[in-house]
Amino acid sequence: MKMEDMVLISVDDHITEPAEVFDNQLSGEDYATAPKLRERENGSNYWEYQGMQMGSVALNAVVGRPREEYGFEPTNLNQLRKGCYDVHARIDDMDVGGIAASMNFSSLAQMDGGVYLQAPDKKQSLTHLRAYNDWHIDEWCGAYPDRFIPLGLLPLWDPQLMADEIKRLAAKGCHAVVFNDNPTKRGLPSVHSDHWEPLWKALVDNDTTVCLHIGCGNVSPHPSMESPIEVNIATMPMAVAFGAADWMNLAALHRYPTMKVALSESGIGWIPYLTERADYSHEQHGAWTHSNTYFGDMKPSEVFRRNFTSCFIDDAYGLRNLDLIGEDRVMFETDYPHSDTPWPHAPEVLWKSVQHLSDEAIDLITHRNAMREFRFNPFKENTRETLNVGALRAKAAAKGVDVSIKSQSGERPVTVGEVRPVTSGDVMAMFTRHAEPADA
Repeated sequence: MKMEDMVLISVDDHITEPAEVFDNQLSGEDYATAPKLRERENGSNYWEYQGMQMGSVALNAVVGRPREEYGFEPTNLNQLRKGCYDVHARIDDMDVGGIAASMNFSSLAQMDGGVYLQAPDKKQSLTHLRAYNDWHIDEWCGAYPDRFIPLGLLPLWDPQLMADEIKRLAAKGCHAVVFNDNPTKRGLPSVHSDHWEPLWKALVDNDTTVCLHIGCGNVSPHPSMESPIEVNIATMPMAVAFGAADWMNLAALHRYPTMKVALSESGIGWIPYLTERADYSHEQHGAWTHSNTYFGDMKPSEVFRRNFTSCFIDDAYGLRNLDLIGEDRVMFETDYPHSDTPWPHAPEVLWKSVQHLSDEAIDLITHRNAMREFRFNPFKENTRETLNVGALRAKAAAKGVDVSIKSQSGERPVTVGEVRPVTSGDVMAMFTRHAEPADA
């Protein structure tokens, strides 16, 4: 296999939603009370919903900028590459980046749908959450159904409503939903509570995968406000490891052994050590922790390998240790349009790390595992020859897709001309300024 022959499915990308999300989904009072994209006097955008103002409309959506501007926070959709919010332009960007299909997490609703949980009127929240899901499935994914994997949000405040929505989404062909890896961070019961039993059952009954995205619950640390921000950036996958350890010990996985858990934007290099350590801890401490009451005869590593999948952007260490992870448990991602994305060079970055693998292993990692986990088939109307990296890039070249780097504005972590290490405090202050109320 050559690089150009790969078929790439990215299981972690993001939408920066356009203003017209609800235009075709709602009418009357339901439309009037739906989230609205507003503009402040200073020209910055914000979403307004049930009296709340969401400060960031385009969290870290800096694709297409020079790297010197990766730390700028966009304040208006006009500062973004069009593929962030326009589905047709997104397909162009996928073509030029060699991406056959993509799964997209929300920005407007927060990645786990937390905005609808925080809003006071839950009747409205349910209406608008379902309308958002319908827009995502019918309009965003529906525009190119062979290029997008649908992903649903859930009404986190009511497990039975969550179960109902999973069933409704499955009937629409959506077999992936987002949940919070640590719902206690949202003021909800822990995943170990019986509170979530309807959720677990609905996931299995509808063959739906639950996605746990980085940053929703457990987050990487800021050791101090003076710590360079790269400390936080470098340790982001460790936050996923914390959540993975918690979920690996989830008794529900033994009541529902076919439940599928996808760790989104997770990386994979940490998995061999975590699972090895979990096995040691279980053997060494199980006599007093009584972990055998849920693990039974299984090792934690066996539970992880049975129930979990993970994904990566660039993880050469993990791929060198694929035998300890499982070639059938790993998927690919690009994180478009965030600053970690290697767009439009994801194929080149990936190829450096996978070219030593067999063609079968490459196919599993690049697309077949994603097809299985999310019940998605990109080949209904296409073939491998039309969706591989080479074919998509040829299509983009013929269309003349512009990939030139363009400088944009936005909220800055430090003042213009200031050259020093950017700290956690700088970045937090930047987001605080950006999130100031419209009337401030």
